[in-house]
Amino acid sequence: MAQEIKKSSTAPQTPAPRYRDPFERMRSEIDQVFNSFLGRTPSLFGDAPPERLVPSIDVRETPTGYLVEAELPGIDEKDVSLTLQDGVLTIKGEKKSERKEEKDEYHLMERSYGSFQRSFQLDSNIDDGKIAATFEKGVLKINLPKRPDAVKTEKRIEIGKASS
Repeated sequence: MAQEIKKSSTAPQTPAPRYRDPFERMRSEIDQVFNSFLGRTPSLFGDAPPERLVPSIDVRETPTGYLVEAELPGIDEKDVSLTLQDGVLTIKGEKKSERKEEKDEYHLMERSYGSFQRSFQLDSNIDDGKIAATFEKGVLKINLPKRPDAVKTEKRIEIGKASS
């Protein structure tokens, strides 16, 4: 004889608990540590490419021009180019690195590559014939002098007492 099962409409149905791997969280945390160390972002589809290379740029105005400083750690001077076209200053660069390590039964080879490009529209008062750049210890410094007629001169004006 078949037994009839009655469903109660007042009691909510909860699904049976699924098996969870007790080491899942630990694996996830270890993956995050390795990804941050190797400069990778997590991906649903396995290893993601390294994060986009975006150098830090500071721009300061001085009385006689502008100073642009770009932080390019780990990049060689030969891998950086600086161009000016139609009033647009463009900094381009590539970072290439290779690491090879071999021990008894341990072989490691890592290669990474990244490129960047940053462009800036220059003010019309820049003397583009006198732009100069230096590269030292991973910092690119670009001096953008103002044209002589654009340099503001300051004149001190004496303040007198008002006559009563």
